[in-house]
Amino acid sequence: MGSSCRSGPDASASGDRVEIVLVAPEIPQNTGSIGRLCVATGSRLHLVEPLGFVVDDKHVRRAGLDYWEHVDLVRHATWDAFVAARPPGRLLLFAARPPGSSYTTIRFRSDDVLVFGCESRGLPDPIRAAHPDAIHTIPIASPHVRSLNLANAVAIVLYEGLRQLGSV
Repeated sequence: MGSSCRSGPDASASGDRVEIVLVAPEIPQNTGSIGRLCVATGSRLHLVEPLGFVVDDKHVRRAGLDYWEHVDLVRHATWDAFVAARPPGRLLLFAARPPGSSYTTIRFRSDDVLVFGCESRGLPDPIRAAHPDAIHTIPIASPHVRSLNLANAVAIVLYEGLRQLGSV
């Protein structure tokens, strides 16, 4: 595959929108749920390989239900390919582990690019190291919970951003 691949009916649409980036997602059901969330909010979904599943996987489609064909989806072969092709805007990285300020301190903009790591390892260290001031967390009160479900984390951050922008 080349550096990026687009699909979905709105793949050529332009304009300000919140962009969701999943770096090496592993669980198809999470990606399907996030795809559905993107359709519901008019957000674009970027998948950075390697993926832990085949995008045609029945679990992705099941979680995305009949919405998957409407996902404005862009696939990138690597993080570097994403960086080369990424839309303009501010990168905001989200991690389960500090350091990072709470997502509640962010003043969201319509051109934000929200980046989330994979379910088991989070964001790769080289990405974190390249953007240390862009890292944010979702506070977790219990010491018994290491992280939130990826789809839940994306929903929390995305809807807060849309709320601030007056889009919901």
